[in-house]
Amino acid sequence: MLRKMGEVDIKLGLKTVLSKIEQASQKRIPELQCIKPRLVAVSKTHPNNFIIEAYEGGQRHFGENYVQELVEKANNQEILERCKDIKWHYIGHLQSNKINKVLSIPNLFVIETVDSKKLATALNQKWPEFGPPDSKLRVMLQVNTSGEEAKSGISPNEIVNLTKYVYEDCTNLELDGIMTIGRFGYNPEDGPNPDFLCLKQCRDEICQILGVDWKKINLSMGMSTDYEQAIEMGSTNVRVGSSIFGYRPQKA
Repeated sequence: MLRKMGEVDIKLGLKTVLSKIEQASQKRIPELQCIKPRLVAVSKTHPNNFIIEAYEGGQRHFGENYVQELVEKANNQEILERCKDIKWHYIGHLQSNKINKVLSIPNLFVIETVDSKKLATALNQKWPEFGPPDSKLRVMLQVNTSGEEAKSGISPNEIVNLTKYVYEDCTNLELDGIMTIGRFGYNPEDGPNPDFLCLKQCRDEICQILGVDWKKINLSMGMSTDYEQAIEMGSTNVRVGSSIFGYRPQKA
């Protein structure tokens, strides 16, 4: 499956990942059995025909890290014609000067990387210029669970305040959940991933302090190397790239 770009069997990769998601879901605690995890196929740096092939294999949610690449793919005529129900997730760090570009793309489903009141405010103010009348922009709040300076995300002890701000002051935003990238290279064989435990704790605090139903806050955690453990631990949104599309070519 993970062969050079021209030889990747994308539909087989997708089928394999979905099968592993199903198996991991069956290992969850009873109260999570009713929630089907959402697979986001991370298509960054991969060509448009890979996206179309995955779409034809039944995939609908796709994630992109780079604003310009998302803009180009979302507006590609062939993708627009052949992938009418595609749902784009923006999963990269979003700078204020790129907000308009992201909000203008067709079929934008969610921005997973809101990490400050400043960014939430800007998105809240701008969305009415781009979205359908009376609609809300779906967002996730990114938490830096590993505490690494190189990673974006709000600190865990600030997530309740940011969530409260989005609920009370950002009337054009709809909170879909919270997400983390986590520390790179963690081995699931070492036990429960501490970043996943931390994100779950953040959701528990949000629900307890703000009185929110936990089922209304998705947990976006888990990627190609650890999505199975993430699902077992309660993830409802996993971002998987290389296990579907093969090794990612380096971005120029």
